[in-house]
Amino acid sequence: MNIIIRKATISDYAAIHKLIKEFSIFQKTPEKIKITLEEMIAQKDYINCYVAVNEDDDVIGYTSYSLVYYSWVGKSIYLDDVFVTEAFRGNQVGFRLMQTVFDIAKKEKCNRVRWQVSRWNTHAMKFYKKLGALIDDVELNCDLIINW
Repeated sequence: MNIIIRKATISDYAAIHKLIKEFSIFQKTPEKIKITLEEMIAQKDYINCYVAVNEDDDVIGYTSYSLVYYSWVGKSIYLDDVFVTEAFRGNQVGFRLMQTVFDIAKKEKCNRVRWQVSRWNTHAMKFYKKLGALIDDVELNCDLIINW
């Protein structure tokens, strides 16, 4: 299986948007998806995303991240999403997508990569722990939805 990881382009956004919807179903929270394809295109300057593509150039996974500053540790990367379609899981695609972000963090001299995992997703937690990630249950998400 020949999977290529590459930087996403605007021409990938429709496929990424479809995967975002698929991911929201996997996460059991499809009602939380608010972003539209048109908004993604309009906000392209803020999107840091890599895709995994198969031999047919189909997007089968993606990862998105942002450079951030945390007052306690300094320059960091927030890894927002890593998702691989079910048919391609178990083939190191998720690992390769995450490794791409880790490599960017090293290149950018970041002090940390941070991401979230759902409490019910024990499979992902085991995977992240194998990578060396520390998982705590101290902090909870706080979201303020801004309606324009």
